[in-house]
Amino acid sequence: MDTVQAQIVDFDSVSVGTLPSGWVAGVTGRGAPRWAVVEDATAPSAPRVLEQSGSGTFPWCVRGDVALADGFVEARVKPVAGREDQAGGVVWRWKDGNHYYVARANALEGNVSLYYTEAGARKTLRYVDAPVKAGTWHTLRVEFRATHIRVLFDGIVRIELDDAHIPGAGAIGLWTKADSVTRFDDVRFGALAR
Repeated sequence: MDTVQAQIVDFDSVSVGTLPSGWVAGVTGRGAPRWAVVEDATAPSAPRVLEQSGSGTFPWCVRGDVALADGFVEARVKPVAGREDQAGGVVWRWKDGNHYYVARANALEGNVSLYYTEAGARKTLRYVDAPVKAGTWHTLRVEFRATHIRVLFDGIVRIELDDAHIPGAGAIGLWTKADSVTRFDDVRFGALAR
């Protein structure tokens, strides 16, 4: 049974240059991710957002004090820059840096995709084309209950399937890839309405 009530994190009360309380950053694979709150006047709830501006195989930043098995996670995502990639995603059922689900939007590839990460290896479940624009705020949302997963991008269901690779409760969070500079705002998560 889910014990997490719906919550929203907008980063506006967090000091610039720091991580929000309760969040932990790291990387799946190798690299030097750099997660910190920055100012962004274009933010959906200005003035502050969380930005990943370092690099790594798969940088992540999770809310470690959350344990959610069934529910949703949603974030406003703005791909800013990156030569190799311009990706931003949300993670759920995060057990550790090597075991979790991730849905991501990529401005360079123009698609949305769903993966699971097991033993540190990212495995593709599905890719779909989607109009992901750099420098624009988008909404990425995942709903999950038991094995059923729905990925919505800008309010449209892009992926819906069943998968049982990562069961049980886990943390929620944010994700990028390679040299992506990506900003996040208005992270929402909690139980789904019955």
